[in-house]
Amino acid sequence: MSELVSVALFLAAIAIYSSKAGRNKFWFILVLLLLILFVVLNATLYASDYFTGDGINDAVLCTLTNSLTGAGVSKYIVPAIGLIIILFLLFCLLSWLLRRRERPHHPGWSLLAFACAAGSVQTTPAFRQMTSLIASYSQLADSDFDTFYKVPENHINQPRLNVVYIYGESLERTYFNQQTFPGLAPELSREKEQSIDFSHTEQLPGTDYTIAGMVASQCGIPLFAPFDGNASAALSSFYPQNVCLGDILKNSGYENWFIQGADLRFAGKDVFLKSHGFSPDNMYGSQELKNRVADPAYRNNWGYYDDTVMNEVFKKYEELSRQQKRFALFTLTVDTHHPDGFISRSCQRKSYSYDGKPNQSFSAVACSQEHVARLIERIKASPWFKNTVIVVTSDHLAMNNTAHPYLIKQPRHDLFMVIRGDHPQASVIDSKRSTLDNGATLLDILGGDKAIGLGRSSLSSISLSAQFDDLKKKVMSWKPDIIQLWNFPKNMDKFTVDTAKNIFSFSGTTFKLPILLRVTDKHVEPLPEGEYSAPLRYQLADFISTDKFVWVDRCFKMARMWKPELALSTDYCLAMGQMGGLPTVTLIDKPQWKSKVQFPNSSASDSQYQRNLAQIRVLDNDIRYHADRFLFNVPGAPDNVKSFSGISRPESWGRWSNANLAPEVNIEYVDTLPTKFDLVITARAFGPNVQRAIPVRVGDQQQLLTLGEEFSTTTLHFENSNGSHNLIIAPPEPQLSNIGNIIGQEPRKLGIGMVDIKIVPQP
Repeated sequence: MSELVSVALFLAAIAIYSSKAGRNKFWFILVLLLLILFVVLNATLYASDYFTGDGINDAVLCTLTNSLTGAGVSKYIVPAIGLIIILFLLFCLLSWLLRRRERPHHPGWSLLAFACAAGSVQTTPAFRQMTSLIASYSQLADSDFDTFYKVPENHINQPRLNVVYIYGESLERTYFNQQTFPGLAPELSREKEQSIDFSHTEQLPGTDYTIAGMVASQCGIPLFAPFDGNASAALSSFYPQNVCLGDILKNSGYENWFIQGADLRFAGKDVFLKSHGFSPDNMYGSQELKNRVADPAYRNNWGYYDDTVMNEVFKKYEELSRQQKRFALFTLTVDTHHPDGFISRSCQRKSYSYDGKPNQSFSAVACSQEHVARLIERIKASPWFKNTVIVVTSDHLAMNNTAHPYLIKQPRHDLFMVIRGDHPQASVIDSKRSTLDNGATLLDILGGDKAIGLGRSSLSSISLSAQFDDLKKKVMSWKPDIIQLWNFPKNMDKFTVDTAKNIFSFSGTTFKLPILLRVTDKHVEPLPEGEYSAPLRYQLADFISTDKFVWVDRCFKMARMWKPELALSTDYCLAMGQMGGLPTVTLIDKPQWKSKVQFPNSSASDSQYQRNLAQIRVLDNDIRYHADRFLFNVPGAPDNVKSFSGISRPESWGRWSNANLAPEVNIEYVDTLPTKFDLVITARAFGPNVQRAIPVRVGDQQQLLTLGEEFSTTTLHFENSNGSHNLIIAPPEPQLSNIGNIIGQEPRKLGIGMVDIKIVPQP
């Protein structure tokens, strides 16, 4: 109902102002801003719902960003561009509607239009969700949190049973409704019917994306942090004070393992696991699996398919069981990831139709569940099953995938089922519970404590879901208390940069480099850079004029703006200051560099703020620097280069040619190339281009370049009688590869890797 009221008020504001209010610049801007705010809020709600299926929630702070950069970006680019175009057109339309009539101004009608516009903003669900989310971060701690938060015993006195714990990506229990989705998951349904099936597992705030679901199931708390959830990937520890399931298992003699097809770094899963009982040597993601799997090239945009991963899990299960070790083996599938999932080549059921049409998300579920069921079957058929407990659970409810319109019509619950090898039994436990209870339930089965954090064993205790009429609301009231569990410092005076270990430390907290920190008198907000967030200079561009910052990064990323003599240095530099002033830039010239936070005493000005913004927002390819050669390990090009194409992004060593961007490398110089010159190039060839003749052209003259697998320097001699401005390099056989890729990036067509190119005039 509120949606209709909100839209009605929005339309009324437009109608009243355009037809009655007349022309007045102040009221025009005021009403237009409110109407634009209405549009932006609802666009944010739409975009958030597209990813989460649950509007604007904590997952928006983490998963939305992660998903855009960590899984097939091409799946989201079309809706993103479409949304931007629609917003622009709406802005133009609103401006035209409000300004199109010429008549004297009537303050009363303007005030009524303003009231309607303000009412439309206040009544839209987007406004309520946004204000609720903001309020949950600012409210005071609820004093009864400690009454319900339990610290478990950190060991099991007489541990029994090895553990295989399977997180099914978005594999919610709703998919197993045979009446609604007949024949969707027959293999895993048969296993569920022979398990202890906990049928009423609810999803709470802060548990609704993968890393949050893992934290909830192992630590018994939602993932609420004193900073953007993306920053967890840059931390050196994750909920450092909490005792979680992995800690207890390790202390009880278990060897903890984790295997998944995606990159371990995504959303800080590696940091979380290492912080709570998992050795780095026992964690496999896409980087670690590529030298172990039979076919390293068989993968989707997230990583390795579920058939590959489940096979690796069973191999590890066999290996550890033969060694008679006490172990806990965790795994996470990926093929059912939104927006539409992936179909592996080995599944029997590659397509599932709903409402008479094939549905990709349902098809991915039908396929992936085969691999999970097959793993369970293999474990049950092994001689070690009697000493094993198998857990199959959702990491979270499905987000806005192509099955979502059908899922939301059903009662939705997370999957949690347990298969015991020591006491096989089939039962359905329908008491109300949440994913916070998963770890405590498993711990109880293993002979340990019956509570972890806010979680309770569903076999011997009453869940907080059953104790509170609305645990979701209660959890939100506990958010400040949960955030305090991080013990994150609120101010920064001194800090240390360790370039050998690539870390930044202050007040007992450590981050990976590079790092940007927004610093106020009462708050320090870390903003990391990685596959899951924008480059730090673009994040800095979001700061207001008076925002103070500490930024540690490669010198060339900051020095071109504030210390040109270091603009080509690839060493680390420190920048301190505010966006509206002139920050200081200092070269970090020691392996372990200690300093105090000392901001320049310059006042902020709008003119300096605009200059800083303009410099920060220059696109990488538009950056120009003064040098006698094209240096490929820094962004941009020397100032004698007008433009270039067919060249990928900078990496620490240089750049690859990328035929996905252009079929050839084409460097256009500002001035005509010399009549006679030497071309000196340091480069290497990739794949089938090794030791092949690579044409290099200037005008109508061509020379052949031959490169090996290692970097080498070659000199080619050219005469440029036609006065060409262009240097063209044409690798003969570019090859698709994920080498050096950002997580989720489409494979690039690599030809040669270039370190530098120099033009040397000859007499």
